[in-house]
Amino acid sequence: MILQCVSPKGPLACSRTYFFGTTHSPYLGNQNTEKKRTDVLLLSQIYSAAVQAVLSGIKCYSFTSSATKAKDVAENTFLVALDSMNLSRYRSSLRSKCEFSIQAVNMQGRIIPLTDKDSRYVVKTASMNVHDIPDLQWDGGDLGSVVFSESFLESSINIQQKDGTVSSDSCYTILTTTVPRYACWLMESDFKQSEQAQHLAKKEEGTCLGTALTAPDAAYVFSSSQLSTPEEGKIIFLSEGLLFIHSQYGSITLSKDHISTIKFYDPDSSAVASLLVEYDSSLLPNLPFPLHSADHCLVFALQPRSKSHRAFYSKVLSVWRKSESGLNLQMVDQKHLTWNQKTMHNRLQKLHDSQEPPVAKRRGSLKTSYSQLPEQEMFLQHFALSSIGQEPILYDHLGVLFPSAELRNPVNSQGDKVVITIITGLPGSHKKRLCNFLVQLNKEHGRWVVYKPGPDNCEGFSASHLQQYLSSFLQSHGGKHRLLVLSPGYTDVLDVVQAVLFHPDPVVQARFTIGAVTACVDPLASCVEHRFAFPKLLEQCSQGIVSTVVFTGLTAEQKHPLMQHVQQLVRSANPTAAFILAERGAVTRNEDVNLIFLDSSFSEPQMLRARYVLYPGWCKGRFISGCGSLVLTQQRVAFNRPLERPLFVTRCKALKASLSPSPFRGNVYNVWGKVRFSDSDKLMEVSYNTLSGSLSIVPDHSADPLTPGPGETNASCVLIFDGVGLTEDGLKDWLRLCAKQRQKKKPKKTKNSLSPQEIKSIHVTRHLDRLPQGYFYNGHKYVDIFGEKLNFHPYMEDFITEYLAEANQEVELFNRQLELQGQPDLFDP
Repeated sequence: MILQCVSPKGPLACSRTYFFGTTHSPYLGNQNTEKKRTDVLLLSQIYSAAVQAVLSGIKCYSFTSSATKAKDVAENTFLVALDSMNLSRYRSSLRSKCEFSIQAVNMQGRIIPLTDKDSRYVVKTASMNVHDIPDLQWDGGDLGSVVFSESFLESSINIQQKDGTVSSDSCYTILTTTVPRYACWLMESDFKQSEQAQHLAKKEEGTCLGTALTAPDAAYVFSSSQLSTPEEGKIIFLSEGLLFIHSQYGSITLSKDHISTIKFYDPDSSAVASLLVEYDSSLLPNLPFPLHSADHCLVFALQPRSKSHRAFYSKVLSVWRKSESGLNLQMVDQKHLTWNQKTMHNRLQKLHDSQEPPVAKRRGSLKTSYSQLPEQEMFLQHFALSSIGQEPILYDHLGVLFPSAELRNPVNSQGDKVVITIITGLPGSHKKRLCNFLVQLNKEHGRWVVYKPGPDNCEGFSASHLQQYLSSFLQSHGGKHRLLVLSPGYTDVLDVVQAVLFHPDPVVQARFTIGAVTACVDPLASCVEHRFAFPKLLEQCSQGIVSTVVFTGLTAEQKHPLMQHVQQLVRSANPTAAFILAERGAVTRNEDVNLIFLDSSFSEPQMLRARYVLYPGWCKGRFISGCGSLVLTQQRVAFNRPLERPLFVTRCKALKASLSPSPFRGNVYNVWGKVRFSDSDKLMEVSYNTLSGSLSIVPDHSADPLTPGPGETNASCVLIFDGVGLTEDGLKDWLRLCAKQRQKKKPKKTKNSLSPQEIKSIHVTRHLDRLPQGYFYNGHKYVDIFGEKLNFHPYMEDFITEYLAEANQEVELFNRQLELQGQPDLFDP
């Protein structure tokens, strides 16, 4: 019977050939008088050869990506398999009747050419059909046809060897293994023979198996054959052998006459116990064909705490150990098992684990399928790396990426290498405070050197500058210090990592190693507007690079919506990072300090794997980080005059109110640098974050002089502004408002510029002066001889003229004195 299994909405498909009738006769202690027709056995053998051919073709294609070579290998494997089963007479007749093919299928189930570039990562189906098989034994025409196919997925990665050459490594997984490769159903004659074998367990003496020691109980049977899958049945232990009853195979009898050795491996009370029966070739006619294997070994699995497991210890063990039983029983440890036996036991153990309650919670999970796809876990690790591109993997990293006995390398000690701890964070994240706090806290435990771009630097991160610093560090300190690297501004932390790991001087490169990378995050300074994050926020918390994230704001309000949002955002970008709360960078717990200063966190296997998956080409320093969606620029403004502290503080705090929404032009988000204030002679280091409102003004204790920028000479003060669409002229105008205001020349007064108060003052001063003839003053109004009343003195115009002359004289004197003083501008040299 030919079975075709097809996924209705996907690319998976496979073919099987199943049989009516069994291939064996149970051993009953005497030769069967009735000759069993071997048609089913012959077809099973040819079907087995087709299975081997398909599997070898899949393996060849995975390593060569050549369908032609895979076809040649598959057809040759088919013919060789026929020879190994003494079917050489079928070579010539079946050579032209076997057809092998490989097809690529997309996610919709449509066939696409193997030459198509999109076929690399899609599921493929390899199949072989052998049609019109002749009956050469009985000359009875054709026996029929057999078909076998499997769906598989291959993976290939490039490996750079120590000498620089690049080789390819491939593996594959067969996705349809869960469909049994072999199945058969008992016919009437088979039922009779099976029942005869089962009667052996009911007889008390005179049988080839001895007397029954246990009642039937559940167990699994398995072999290393490519047709075999763990099959559940009932096992009965007898004094001189055992009987296994299976719903499809019928009865399987194993007598002492056919058993060479029995190994019993029982790791612990919660694990599967394996009874490994090594048999002679004389048993093969009495063993179902799918259980035939090259190592002549069967495994019977006893579930922990089952009746058969307890009965083996209580009733069977003592009997089988006696010499009269004729059985060679050995209680063995894992080291006494062959590789095949270990593999079979592990697969049975995974099958047991997948069926342990509660099964519902694991239904559909990958772990459940590991028992049927034993290579799947390793393949998924391999495929995760191959699916990201063709960038090579360093040979030295294979032992970490694929842990196995063959590849595992001894852990390299740091030796005399200088351990570098990297601290990164956005401006305003208090990363410098954290750095200073850590150095102060650990000054008694070791000597520390801190690399940080100067406050006058607005060029961003420079890999060449850091690499030059590392070279000079070795010359000046001899590698006896630890190094703390503080990354600048909106820098992708991977750029810093690549600059350290791929120093152009191999001698310097070999002397440094990265211990751990820590990111500082202040939730109040993380979002431009609403939930729109600043560029490089998540890149500075990258999985595979950053092992610890320090939250430096809102630590007392962990339920704050912004705090919860930023933590969730960072956790989605880095699921494995440790979170630390340290208000304004003050780490208080020793455990947190130890996390930041770990020597090997960066080199842990999960970190290395994440880097290969997320950043192709990083291991050669070729990963390009790119820029964010929002372009923030930095403007450097240098000057020599002191600022007024109260004005500077007021103007900084007013920046938040001036922030504009998208496209955010003209917004200032951070101000930092070194300035002087008029109330002190000391140079002060200042920093201000607009969004969080965090302002810091502390004396500058660094011995490094300010580096003049292009076109600057001997600038004593410098401030750097970062924001969107900033202009130098606009920032200079802002700074002028923070300095002592320059007095301006007073304009001359005119009659029209006089205020009502000034006119009233002139009137009050001169209202009693001499009146012209014909006027008198009644105390309120000026009255002429005709009775007309005036509010002001008749000579008021003359009084104003005199006042203007006197006032303008004072203005001229003030302006002349102002010119003589020559008060400089804030930006005058």
